[in-house]
Amino acid sequence: MFRCSQLAFVAVLSLVFLMINPGDSFSADPQNETLPDDLGTRKFGADWESFLGKNANSYSPEKGIAPWPASGPKILWGARMAEGYSMPAISRGRAFLFDQAKGTARLRCCNSENGKELWSFTYDSDYQDLYGYSNGPRCYPVVDGARVYILGPEGLLHCINIANGKVLWKINTVADFSVVQNFFGVGSTPTIDGDLLLVPVGGSPKGSDKNDFAQLKGNGSAIVAFNKYTGKIVYQFSNELASYSSPLIATIDNRKYGLHLARGGLIGFEPATGKQDFFFPWRSRTLESVNAATPVVVGNKIFISETYGPGSALLEVNKGAIKVLWDDETRGRDKAMLAHWNTPIHVDGFIYGSSGRHKSNAELRCIELNTGKVKWSVPELTRCSLLQVDGHFICQAEDGMLYLIKINPEKFEKVSVASLSANGVSLLQEPCWSAPVLAHGLLYVRGRNTLICIDLMQQ
Repeated sequence: MFRCSQLAFVAVLSLVFLMINPGDSFSADPQNETLPDDLGTRKFGADWESFLGKNANSYSPEKGIAPWPASGPKILWGARMAEGYSMPAISRGRAFLFDQAKGTARLRCCNSENGKELWSFTYDSDYQDLYGYSNGPRCYPVVDGARVYILGPEGLLHCINIANGKVLWKINTVADFSVVQNFFGVGSTPTIDGDLLLVPVGGSPKGSDKNDFAQLKGNGSAIVAFNKYTGKIVYQFSNELASYSSPLIATIDNRKYGLHLARGGLIGFEPATGKQDFFFPWRSRTLESVNAATPVVVGNKIFISETYGPGSALLEVNKGAIKVLWDDETRGRDKAMLAHWNTPIHVDGFIYGSSGRHKSNAELRCIELNTGKVKWSVPELTRCSLLQVDGHFICQAEDGMLYLIKINPEKFEKVSVASLSANGVSLLQEPCWSAPVLAHGLLYVRGRNTLICIDLMQQ
């Protein structure tokens, strides 16, 4: 059994535990919801409670980053991880770790500053990847108030009390909405908006041929909005099937929009009601293709990208309608960007991101937002994930290397590089495909079987 631990990285990985029994109460009535004590001692910075952070753009407002010493950044603790690609959500001094081992999915609540386990919740998971990839979770935990939500690759959705790990409600989205297993299982992290939990379900009519992806149809459940306190369905809409991009909420021209890059393209909708404003088709003609990167919103513009065919496009939103400003379909092989699962980041009129489907052809790029013109590209970083903080990018390559890069649209400016290791052995084994997390000066990065917490901004 795996457990959270504080690791002695100068020697071998060892596990140290301290079990704690929190007993804070929970009520489904939001007016009476009791939050557990904040266990954090680091009062600067902010929590990171969902995939890609507060605004789903992998941006941290924290300050104080500096070049790393030759020995690399300071490692505080680590935890053994079983299968999956999920990273922790960080809230109220707690880290929520989600993985799967031997048919058992597990959510652990640990102290975010030292890794000591507080409680653990498990359930049976029968997910088997059709393509031989990991059988573990793809979706990150999402924390909201006194609740944490997890969505497993088999489609089981749980709402859990963060104080004690007790299940508040659960739903089998695959069974309830007749979801035909997607290429790599369920992989779109849900999003909170007000009292709603927006879940990209993408089910099909009952009796659909599970072996015929080409003819698969939707059943009006591309997005299902659940009451976040009770799990009751508030609305559902669209016949789009599921993909791997996560929905986000954005304000455009003083109006709130929900945006989701589903299997066939971009859906724009009113998050309070589920009323669809627009749909922009965007998908490779290749059957075995997915949309995985989350859209990037800049003012009234939306940047979308995928890696299997059409590449990227920049759209403009005006009163619920969209206009194409530029797209890669007309550029032949000279695409601006082909983002795989790594969501690009916008900074001051430029988009930075990993472009390329495979490790051998991927490169880190900077492109001009308004034109798609490539400003620079660096092939050595393979497929990598970015996190923006204090004028820099934290860049994690899939081989486990960690880079500190100064944000500069004119050139690639590497500040520091680190190979996280102990006694010459790398602590992060491939594949490192999970987007990094930063909360209260602590950076969390993950490899195949290890999560590491780094003191990025010692104060």
